[in-house]
Amino acid sequence: TVFEKRSKRFVFFFRFNCERFHDVFELSNYQQTGRENKMKTCFIKNDDLNSFIARIMDKYSVVGPVAKGPRFIFDKLDGSDQLRLDYDTTILPPKKFLFPPKQDLIKFDGDKYETCLDPKEIVLLGIHPHDIKAIAMTDKLFTENYPDHNYLANRKAAVIIGSNVQSPYKNAFFGSVNKDMDVSGHDVFLTRINDGYVAETITEKGAKIMSLASCADAADDQITEAAKVNQKVLEDCPEKLEHDAPAIAKKVRDSFKNEIWEDLSKDCFSCGSCNIVCPTCYCFDVQDEWGLGAADGKRYRRWDACLTAEFAEVTAQAGKENFRENRAQRYRHRFMRKTAYLNEKLGGPACVGCGRCSGACTADIANPVKTIKKIMAG
Repeated sequence: TVFEKRSKRFVFFFRFNCERFHDVFELSNYQQTGRENKMKTCFIKNDDLNSFIARIMDKYSVVGPVAKGPRFIFDKLDGSDQLRLDYDTTILPPKKFLFPPKQDLIKFDGDKYETCLDPKEIVLLGIHPHDIKAIAMTDKLFTENYPDHNYLANRKAAVIIGSNVQSPYKNAFFGSVNKDMDVSGHDVFLTRINDGYVAETITEKGAKIMSLASCADAADDQITEAAKVNQKVLEDCPEKLEHDAPAIAKKVRDSFKNEIWEDLSKDCFSCGSCNIVCPTCYCFDVQDEWGLGAADGKRYRRWDACLTAEFAEVTAQAGKENFRENRAQRYRHRFMRKTAYLNEKLGGPACVGCGRCSGACTADIANPVKTIKKIMAG
């Protein structure tokens, strides 16, 4: 009966939302675990690192930075010798394992449907501090108001082992953007010093991982050296913003109607590469894929990009409408989002200074440092 169907739907959505609330509650508590709650700091000798990674791989699926031609990518490790903790940056950010480029959501057949959600426990190894910050931003954006159950399930199943930046990417500016934001949400952090790694355990998940390591408690001078290493890389970051976030946000907002956006975007191909490689972009499009019988199929989502011409297209009575039909509007929207729109929500700009957008842009116009300098100069 109609009543029975509605009752079943109510029970389904009630259970679904209870589970979702539980996910959000757990993640919220997880995010509040900071460095002040660190459990142990130990030292892993260089000669012991590979055996430690191998023991992790025996128990978990491990993803880490590996060489891909002249660049690096995050990929599943087949052997501990593949790991490259000396990498500068990766082509795509580690968010692709928490929020996949294409993700099936539900399968349906007539009036029957089932979730495609099937999170697998995974260790994300060698994540740089700025990418950890980006994951923390995504956590916040996907837990507020209408929590994203698909993201949260993958996030809960992940163990994050951070590592210091040994070789800064040529376009990086992480030393001058969100520099006061805490690095939080990870489970372990590794810092390379002279003859090994200082390993800081942050959470219970991290303690479980570190139980596999052959290590001794870190000495005070080793901990001090690790702090100096992490501070120095911020100071040596190749690119630098010359103004603070509030000043940049105000100037960018004030320039909304300025013709500078036409000049800045004149070479833009509207390809969306800068969006796709960004660790803090989180827009997606939802599509249905139907089977041959037109009754079965699946619903999936894929990353979307606000720089592409069709991003702001909607169906209208006269056919379609595009709210940002020219590239200057789209280019401006991206910088407004990164420098101003989300600042209050995130506690800083929606950018962590990884520099991936600069490297991915074939027209060489996506570098935030260059663009912001031009805007600040008026």
